[in-house]
Amino acid sequence: MPGAPSPFEPHVQTWYERDVQSTLEPNATQRTTLIVAACYIVAIAILWHVPYLNLIIYPFKLLTVGFHEMSHAFVGVLTCAHIQSIELDPDEGGATRMSGGISWLTLPAGYLGSSLIGAALIACGFDTNASKVASLCLAVFFLFTLWWARRNWLTWVLIFGMSGLIVLFWFVAGGEALRYLVLFIGVMSCLYVLWDVIDDTIARKVNTSDASAFADICGCCPSQVWGVVWLLVAACFFAAGILVGLAAFKETAAQQKEDASHFLPVPGSSGAVPSAPLPLLAVSASALLAFLAA
Repeated sequence: MPGAPSPFEPHVQTWYERDVQSTLEPNATQRTTLIVAACYIVAIAILWHVPYLNLIIYPFKLLTVGFHEMSHAFVGVLTCAHIQSIELDPDEGGATRMSGGISWLTLPAGYLGSSLIGAALIACGFDTNASKVASLCLAVFFLFTLWWARRNWLTWVLIFGMSGLIVLFWFVAGGEALRYLVLFIGVMSCLYVLWDVIDDTIARKVNTSDASAFADICGCCPSQVWGVVWLLVAACFFAAGILVGLAAFKETAAQQKEDASHFLPVPGSSGAVPSAPLPLLAVSASALLAFLAA
């Protein structure tokens, strides 16, 4: 046909394609982050199945269980439920007891919410300042978790341990180490969701799983079908976290270090000021924890 493009002519990229490509193409710092994330995936997969070595990631498994249960509780609050308690147990299990709420929203919120949290942490793991903000959000999450799980000793040990680890990494290399810790927690959370959904709902049927309870409510599909649906959504969240990180945080490592020196800097660093808010935040958090324990 006259005017029709020849199949042998090279494809000319549109402005939209060029813009997307430039936005998602990783720079040197982002490529390093992607390589580290890939190493995390391999390391977690190995440690997950090796006896004794799996104790290394055991606290992070419990933390992802906490994300799962907190997601149940958060959606429960949004649907006017009364949260009675959150419990974690040493066998990497957990339970959220609530009355009221909308079950067909609160049940899938565990897997989907924790995978969304993981994806957000992965995106923040591409930038030092974003990782600092994510750490402050985790602090709020920890306080709410302690409020609902104040009678569960394992939750207290986990929260205090993770809080200490976050503070320690905040002080290393001007917060750069914190970025890789946040990235690790994000990858761990997403992988835990993927493997847990496969283990509980696809590879084997667990009568007490969230998917089986959801299947009983809906009545149209077995739990394995809902497990596949949640698995696909969780995988999309995982990919979205990486894409958002690539698109939103294009600063080089040197630029991130410079920006981090002026945003919630480590006391004693060149960007810190005598009235840095960290001591005040520490005192306020201690006072609130003492109130919760009362």
